[in-house]
Amino acid sequence: MTAPAPAQDRGHLLTEQANPHSANLDQLPTDQLVELFCRNELEPQRAVAAAAPALTAAVDAIAARLGGGGRLFYLGAGTSGRLGVLDAAECPPTFCTPPELVQGVLAGGAPALLRSSEGLEDLQEAGRADLEQRGFGPADCLVGIAAGGTTPYVLGGLRHARAIGALTVAMACVPADQAAMPCDIDIRLLTGPELLTGSTRLKAGTATKMALNILSTGVMVRLGKVYGNRMVDVAVTNSKLEDRALRILRDLAGVERPAGAALLAQAGGSVKRALLMVATGLDADAAGQQLQHAGENLRRALEACGASLQAPRAQPSSPSGPQ
Repeated sequence: MTAPAPAQDRGHLLTEQANPHSANLDQLPTDQLVELFCRNELEPQRAVAAAAPALTAAVDAIAARLGGGGRLFYLGAGTSGRLGVLDAAECPPTFCTPPELVQGVLAGGAPALLRSSEGLEDLQEAGRADLEQRGFGPADCLVGIAAGGTTPYVLGGLRHARAIGALTVAMACVPADQAAMPCDIDIRLLTGPELLTGSTRLKAGTATKMALNILSTGVMVRLGKVYGNRMVDVAVTNSKLEDRALRILRDLAGVERPAGAALLAQAGGSVKRALLMVATGLDADAAGQQLQHAGENLRRALEACGASLQAPRAQPSSPSGPQ
């Protein structure tokens, strides 16, 4: 494997610059330190909002690829890579996706989740090798995540993905003119200098997590994994998720808990199938076939059957305002 290149001066990168607001960070009283962090953590929200057009393009492009049988891969090192692994790991329980559909690829593999392996990010060929090991192909999508935009591991993976015709999305927290990344869609989350100089696990990490939330959730919405704002493809694997499934049946179809539990059992634990059954009177097998014909999209299946669900119940308001 190619040896890492000599260290470069990255002081010009936005993520490596010193933040003038925290020049005396070590001298601040704790209450002022906390207040400074609270104010500074508003920057990720503004950064993600400014990147909305690129995020929109990425959601639609990724959904199209996945709808055609492709997969989504996140590639990164350090904090960036760990955030990709986290987002990928949350897709199966939230959207009932197979584990291989969304994958997080981290420099150093599973051990690097718990013990830092930062040196591996300098190996450009390792990004390509890790993707090849997972069978990454032209039909797939790659989101290369690098806060500073210069990580060789990520750049190597993006170059390989582009070379084979896969969809490539770059995500970084520096302007493109500071660190160009080979990609089809370029997402720049400009969070500015960190309060702790160069510690991109802070604002840059927060913005990255927010952007990944939008990407994966937006893609799953486009793929029909959501009805209204309910995760109707939730995997009922524990008591909390069973409770959520029963509340979805109650709120969307008016089925109270005892009957909902029986209906869910008949549907093999599938909330979508149970909802279609109660709306149409179909049995579990017929409802499953209708969903299959509709590409597992509940709204399309309901429309094809000329059926509908009752309007969702209004949610009780909180005296303290929205949560």
